[in-house]
Amino acid sequence: MGGARRPAPRARSSGRSGPCKELHETLYHFHQPETEEDANAWLRNYLLRYNKRPHRHESHSRIEDWRRNLPPEGIRAMCDWERFCTFAREPEERTVGADARVSLDGVRYELDPDLAGERVTLWFGLFDDQVFAEHGEHRYGPYRPVGGPIPLHRYRRFKKTATEQRADRIEALAQGLSLPREALTERPELTQAWPASAPATQPFRDPDPFHQLAFASPLEAKRAIADHLGLALAKLPSDQLEALNALLTTTLVKAEIFAHVRTHIAPLLGR
Repeated sequence: MGGARRPAPRARSSGRSGPCKELHETLYHFHQPETEEDANAWLRNYLLRYNKRPHRHESHSRIEDWRRNLPPEGIRAMCDWERFCTFAREPEERTVGADARVSLDGVRYELDPDLAGERVTLWFGLFDDQVFAEHGEHRYGPYRPVGGPIPLHRYRRFKKTATEQRADRIEALAQGLSLPREALTERPELTQAWPASAPATQPFRDPDPFHQLAFASPLEAKRAIADHLGLALAKLPSDQLEALNALLTTTLVKAEIFAHVRTHIAPLLGR
């Protein structure tokens, strides 16, 4: 809503996203947080207040009910942003053209030449700027758009609906209201509602079908490292090559491998 107004920083929440999100973010109309740290501090303060409220069915608070029903093995950890993006992907079938290109929502992507003329399943999500392809038992990608983005302001502007007009009026009304900043800052007497120690957690585990988190094989990892460095790995010093081979026998996680490359190999090459 509105014109060129800068969007407020979004806090990272691990709690219920329904009523908490709707009720908490309305406070941004009164005082817009300047940084992500401010947004997270205000969210924590709101959650303390929210969880201190009485439970709807039990005779204790919401946070106390949560404590009593924690699973003995611990709560499951949240996934990272890359994994969350995959949950928003949906499949869509397309026939690849003779030029190995497909069109999706007006954007063209160039796939592997081997897929030319084949019927493939494209995976694209709300938070993606690239597309993945699946053909038979094989998965390909990611592929970025080719030919540049579609120009802005190319289509006519539609008339606002009654709901959008009502939202504009609410925003205009909210700008005229005021709220003390102290209502968003931390309250020491509410910190007792938060658990003194973090509960046990389970690591988040799920399939990685497109190998976004880990390489499919050591050979695939070496190809990616050579492409990243712009240098054949055979030209590396023998001790560095041995250390890299030893690392690839223990892990294929991309984050760990590229951290090793940035720390131990790239500085020797002046990168």
